[in-house]
Amino acid sequence: MLPAPKRDRPHLADVLPSCLAAILGQQNRLHLPPVSKAIILLVDGLGAAALRARAGHARALASLMTSTSIIDSGFPTTTAAALATLTTGTLPGQHGLVGYTVLDGDNDRLLNQLSGWDDRIDPLTWQLERTVFERAADVGVRPVAIGPARYARSGFTAAVLRGAEYLAAGSIGERLERAAQVDAPLVYVYVPELDVAAHAFGWESVEWTAALETLDSAVAQVVSSLGPTVGLLVTADHGVVDVPAHAQVLIDTAPQLIDGVRFVAGDPRCLQLHFHADLPSGARDRVIAAWRDSEATRSWVATRKEAIAADWFGPVRPEVAPRIGDVLIAARKNIAYYDSRTATAHGRAMVGQHGSWSPDEVRVPLLRVGAFTR
Repeated sequence: MLPAPKRDRPHLADVLPSCLAAILGQQNRLHLPPVSKAIILLVDGLGAAALRARAGHARALASLMTSTSIIDSGFPTTTAAALATLTTGTLPGQHGLVGYTVLDGDNDRLLNQLSGWDDRIDPLTWQLERTVFERAADVGVRPVAIGPARYARSGFTAAVLRGAEYLAAGSIGERLERAAQVDAPLVYVYVPELDVAAHAFGWESVEWTAALETLDSAVAQVVSSLGPTVGLLVTADHGVVDVPAHAQVLIDTAPQLIDGVRFVAGDPRCLQLHFHADLPSGARDRVIAAWRDSEATRSWVATRKEAIAADWFGPVRPEVAPRIGDVLIAARKNIAYYDSRTATAHGRAMVGQHGSWSPDEVRVPLLRVGAFTR
């Protein structure tokens, strides 16, 4: 049986719309009280399970954890899809960012949605939904996004942060300090440091723990500077699982798994395979059957039709459906899939991974600070 999202739970898609509603004094999905200013701190790669496991190294954050402090990040649990979900308040089937790498059919290639933007694709039309920042500006609420300078002019920033004024700041502490000081009611702050450490060393490493301690110290310091009507939410786009090198699965060593496959998209923990367009249906069926025979005990194998029917991506626009793989392989065990013909040494050196359905990847914190604790 395929996993299915529980749409009755609070979700990452609820965060920014609820913050805008709180600024406007309106009811909202997260039941946030009215505030004069909302700060949303997005910590890339901070899973709820990892935060609990390292609570002794994050006492300020851990002290905010309650039984209602966990939400779902959505599927796939990858930054491109999740951040677009956060900033548009919609699911991947609507905003169109359905994975880390996806099929760009017009140009017959794979598009890396974090770093692969070029003049052949327009981020303002590829991401199909208006952002909450644009909706905020429509009603006179100034939106600001704060992050590292290197992301200020990226195609991904244009796709998911449009409508917000981007302000660059250096360290985590500097970003939070600027968020507290800036004269804007809606402020988004991005922290990539934990995800970077997780990919390089794993979330169980001393490097990841050190990044968590830095984050915790910065949050503890900014709390005292928040005014009485300012609310801060701390959340994440996904969690992380550590995958040792011996748990990497090389799909090209089994020809029956890649016969007729033109593109291998997605993430190592959630492949999205695209067949050659002229591959007969019988040949497609044989590849799908081979995947199920080989991997069913450690991954979910679903056709595009099955994944859409299981609500993996939420409602799917007709123009988004072709971006989703013909076949999806979502890891259930702590494994990661690679094609050694195209995988880089850097990619295969990554320890921390995400993209699939495990609770460690899907469940993320939603911590309420300041006026949001009322």
